[in-house]
Amino acid sequence: MLFDRYYPAVARYFHNKVPDALAADLVQATFLAAVEGRDRFRAEGSVRSYLLGVAHNLLCRHYRTEYGRGRGREVDLSLMSVADLGPTVSQQIAGRQEQHLLLLALRSIPFELQEVLELHYWEELDTAQIGEIVGIPRGTVKSRMARGRRLLEAELSRLTADPTLVQSTLASLEDWAAKLREQIDRP
Repeated sequence: MLFDRYYPAVARYFHNKVPDALAADLVQATFLAAVEGRDRFRAEGSVRSYLLGVAHNLLCRHYRTEYGRGRGREVDLSLMSVADLGPTVSQQIAGRQEQHLLLLALRSIPFELQEVLELHYWEELDTAQIGEIVGIPRGTVKSRMARGRRLLEAELSRLTADPTLVQSTLASLEDWAAKLREQIDRP
């Protein structure tokens, strides 16, 4: 009941402050923290205000952790905007380029290699689970994954002359797989 009633307000709070995927995580974390901290709710204000206060605290903690301490600096939220704290336009464009290259490269390697890589990265399955699905031993899955990664790198290099783009795409393969999984799962 709590979630049904207050989800729209909490979701709106995060809407223009963080990317959609992160907003969904923060909404969930807000309700979890509110339920876990229900003893701190004194009923002096509304439940909505309490939830939005929890949301505020989580968002501030996210900004300070993500953009402050991790980079060796303090984040002064009274001086910084959401635009200052988010990815730049060039970072967003680079991300889309990496994603596009990754999809093209995956489609260009042999199916049996593409399949094991996608099952591992997109479905987050281990080699035993993949072996069970495709009907091959674990060792064969491991060798296909290694060969698939090598061919994926070669295909990425063929698709772009920018070695930095190839390396950044390969270095963040798991992150890109998670982002692609989210995009595909969206209704």
